[in-house]
Amino acid sequence: MRVLIAEDDQPLAEGLAQLLTRHGLIVDHANAGDRADYLLRTESYDAVVLDLGLPVRDGLSLLREWRDDGIKTPVLILTARGRWPDKAAGFTAGADDYVVKPFEPMEVVLRLQALIRRSAGEASARIVHDRLVLDTGLAQVTVDGMPVDLTAQEYKLFAYLMHARDRLVSRTELAEHVYARDRDPDSNSIDVLIGRLRRKLPDGLVETVRGLGFVIRRP
Repeated sequence: MRVLIAEDDQPLAEGLAQLLTRHGLIVDHANAGDRADYLLRTESYDAVVLDLGLPVRDGLSLLREWRDDGIKTPVLILTARGRWPDKAAGFTAGADDYVVKPFEPMEVVLRLQALIRRSAGEASARIVHDRLVLDTGLAQVTVDGMPVDLTAQEYKLFAYLMHARDRLVSRTELAEHVYARDRDPDSNSIDVLIGRLRRKLPDGLVETVRGLGFVIRRP
């Protein structure tokens, strides 16, 4: 899963990015409103963490414009503006969640995970698929109750496919959501990861649609 942090406080953004990365997310950072707008319109994200007090273009006007233009990416506002009128303005503009600074870092992680799950039609942190369970809170996969040893990259790819169950996912889409922007994986990298996953997971779980991509179908 890939997240955009739009925040001009560099230490705060770096600390949050490190925490989100440890929980299996790919993170990009924009320190100004114009940069955040450019990235969201040219890259593919599963959620946005948005500060309202961004330089160049403020977060609230950006959010209104995104929603007016039909951009439905979940947005969590992260701001020092804690008064009710500010919160009301944020939700009215199209925010999906609102957290006031100072904040508990893990709260932001859990709220983001919940936003991403709900946008994929999943309500629980535990996505159950027959004998397999993906626990997004623990970043863990189990089969028949036994943990499956996945690398960080294998977990990111598998989690994305599980959130997209019953939907065909292309290699390009997987690369966009599993690799950082400064990485440019060759076409074989995704196939290598899929091959390693198949050796560790139940037979037939990840299906290849030749020439198009991959899909995990609900039982």
